[in-house]
Amino acid sequence: MRQNLQNGGRLRPVDLARGHGLSTQAVRNYEEAGILPAAGRTAHGYRTYTPLHAGALSAFLALVPGHGHRMATSVMRAVNEGAVDEALHLIDESHAQLLDDRRTLQAVESALRDLEPITASEPGTGSEPAAVPGSGGTFIGPLAGMLGIRPATLRKWEGAGLVSPRRDPLTGYRVYDEADVRDARLAHQLRRGGYPLEQIAPLIAQVRAAGGPEPLEAALVDWRGRLSARGRAMLTGAAELEAYLRLRG
Repeated sequence: MRQNLQNGGRLRPVDLARGHGLSTQAVRNYEEAGILPAAGRTAHGYRTYTPLHAGALSAFLALVPGHGHRMATSVMRAVNEGAVDEALHLIDESHAQLLDDRRTLQAVESALRDLEPITASEPGTGSEPAAVPGSGGTFIGPLAGMLGIRPATLRKWEGAGLVSPRRDPLTGYRVYDEADVRDARLAHQLRRGGYPLEQIAPLIAQVRAAGGPEPLEAALVDWRGRLSARGRAMLTGAAELEAYLRLRG
């Protein structure tokens, strides 16, 4: 790739494609999408490319791992249309999303660390007894008291899918088992961190799918690794984009 950029001269579609491990059709598709500047044409109508096109393709392929295909496409289109400020704004938005994802991960990790067993024998509030006889569950009033929230908040969380209590067949009261208490505790920690219910719901779903906080630890390690890889990929993409901007002058 770098050799093409230094040598100058015209490049055939196959030259540009091979230099980046792509097919010639992929190169044509990228040109049509605005990722590459428009190609020149020979007297017979064949496409010809230059080191500028090679630089654009290198920049795009370097941007994709950190920003995703859609964002990388939008950035390259903006640059090729001369809207560099717009392209940089898009880059800033992508970095802001990465930071937000990091903060979400930190909030989940913090919430999981702060989870503590809540026993039904602890005093609560409301008219219901603390525990459901023989069930190992607790009612809404005692659980709300343990968390320091109102029962109405737990009902709202139920509507948002954060907790799924069953109903006691004798009293009709909501019964929260150990998993429900865990989910309520996690939701409470995330709400205290300022996260809206629509962002908390998928995180609670991940905990349930993993079978609890402990199995989720491996997923969190993988999540952190992917965020780090994304951040480093953004650095690589920034370097290639800067090189392309210099080529454009």
